[in-house]
Order: sequence, then structure tokens, then C-alpha cells
Amino acid sequence: MEMLDLLIVNGLVIDGTASPGFHAAVGVKDETLSIHRGDVSDLEAARAIDADGHVVCPGFVDLHSHAGLTMLGAPHHDPKVRQGVTTELVGIDGISHAPFKTQDELHRYIWLDSGLNGYPPMPADWLSVADFLGKFDNSVAINVAYILGNSPVRIWSVGWNQRPATPAEIADMRAVTREAMEEGAWGLSTGLDYPPGAYASTDELVELSEESARMGGFYHTHTRASLRAQGLLAPWEEALEIGQRSGIPIHLTHYRQSAQGVGSHLDYLGLVEDARAEGMDVTFDCYTYPYSGTTIAIGLPFWAKDGGPERTMAALRDPDDRARMAAEMSPDRLKDNWLTNFAQPQNKN
Repeated sequence: MEMLDLLIVNGLVIDGTASPGFHAAVGVKDETLSIHRGDVSDLEAARAIDADGHVVCPGFVDLHSHAGLTMLGAPHHDPKVRQGVTTELVGIDGISHAPFKTQDELHRYIWLDSGLNGYPPMPADWLSVADFLGKFDNSVAINVAYILGNSPVRIWSVGWNQRPATPAEIADMRAVTREAMEEGAWGLSTGLDYPPGAYASTDELVELSEESARMGGFYHTHTRASLRAQGLLAPWEEALEIGQRSGIPIHLTHYRQSAQGVGSHLDYLGLVEDARAEGMDVTFDCYTYPYSGTTIAIGLPFWAKDGGPERTMAALRDPDDRARMAAEMSPDRLKDNWLTNFAQPQNKN
């Protein structure tokens, strides 16, 4: 047999097919993996690893990554590589960083979103999806899949304001979605607590989802938390409605109870199982801990973001706007939160 590039021996192989683990050797030659059970003493390899006491498995896929910008500045990406992650989906929560018409618009959006996704090496010098994906080619340690956020789509056609899109703007957004899919996007994402994408109506999202579905895409959604006023599962039901009306597969991200004891996990599992029983393609991801992380600006009311980051900064400086925001924000919004990652040292106090 031809010499292998790598031979991993004595490990417990978990192959990702849901079959029980088994002890075997894994060989690598060029871009091909091979499984060898039994005596492998006759195999030669340029490098051998003894994995006794360890699991050997395919790399993990992170379907909810906010590292699309920061990994450009730290391409070895140790925090994920050392957890076994080899592929990440970036552009989730409606927050993707292409396409944009101008570098100024791109930089404004990076600034608005920096509390969640950080900064790339500046200045950012891409505009299209194709240009952005080119930044990762032969550069970062992992595989990158890109999904189109509806926020840049809305900025492109409607702007930063909280208003309904016109029919002409809907048509333009469909064209932007189509072009992004042609350039390599895997589908459409939304983060319906993050303006300006959060300003999109259900009907608008159905239109964009139809375009994405036509090209084989899926809908990856951080749902609209404000709908909880209509029922515990109402945010997720909106997502399923979008799937039913557009024909797009639905992926519910960080799908879980909002807090321990709020509803039952059986409610959440039942919603997915019922949709799948009706023939819908519905999947979800879930983290197994009670914490989450985001930008502190998520707690500010939408009117304070209506117009873009400059409007938000003006609202934070204006005494009347500050008083109005304090009156409208729920006391629970900041209760028991940890504030981290301050760019200005004086804000740590």
C-alpha cells in the first residue's frame, strides 16, 4: 500500500453517522481518509499519532459563529480550533458584513455591530460577498460558510430607518439576495432584535426567503423576541410561517426556553416535531448553558436606533432621550448581566 501522510491509531472512532463508536486506525493520504480495523502494523505513514484514550471524529461545525471579522485578524483561530471546530457559519443573526454599496456604509455597520462581532483589521476593503469570502481563502485555519444577513440587504435598499419597504425596494432586496446567493451565500439569516434588519415585516422576510429558497438556501433565524407578548412560542411560530409561505427550510438558532421554568422543553420540541410531521424541513441548534452574550445596545428601544449608529449616539447624549430610554427599558434587561470588553478604560468604572 502507498505510504500514508498520517496514521492515527488506537483511537475510538465516532464517525458522525449516529453509529456506535469503534476502535480503528484512521489514515490520511492527500485529501482522502481511510478507516482500517484490525492489525495495521503493515501500514506505513510519514507521521503517526497514538490516540489511545482519545476520540477520533470529524471536525465540528459551528452553526452560530460571530467570528467572521475577528478571525481575519487572528487567522489561526485558536479558540475554535482547540475545541475541534473546523467549519463555521458566519453572517448569522441577520448580521453579515457584505454586500455594501460603499466602504463608508460598511464601516458604519461594523461600528454599530462591534459590541457583538468586533472589528477586522481596518480599514475593511471589501464590498461584495465574493470579495468578503476571498478574504478567508488560504488565509484562516478553518472552513468558512457564509450566510446573508437581512440587515445589509435592508441597508442597501431601504436604508437605516424604521419603516416598511416599498414594492420597488422589495424587488431590489430580492435582487441583492439573488446575487449574494450566486456569489456563495448559503441562505438568509435574520436577527429580529437587531436593527435595521429587525425593522423587516414578516411579509418582507417571506419575499427574501422565496428568493433564497429558489436557489437552494435556508433560513437561519434569531427570532423576534417582542412577539412573546402574543404567546410563549409566537417568535418561533413566525419563523415557521415564513417557511410555510416561502418554501424555505428553517433553522431555529439558540432554540431554548428563555429562562429555566419558562414553559417546558416539551413545548419547544413539540413545535419542531409537529412542523416536521407536516412535511416542513425544520432544524435547530441549542446551547447547553444558561448564559448568552450580545451587545448591550440590544436593550435600547428601536426608536433610538432609527437612522443608524449616529442616531443611537445622539440619543445616548441627549438628556431627554436618556430619560425616555430609562423609562421604557425593562429592569430585567440589565439585571444580573456582566459588562465586559470595554474599549474606553473610563467605562470600566
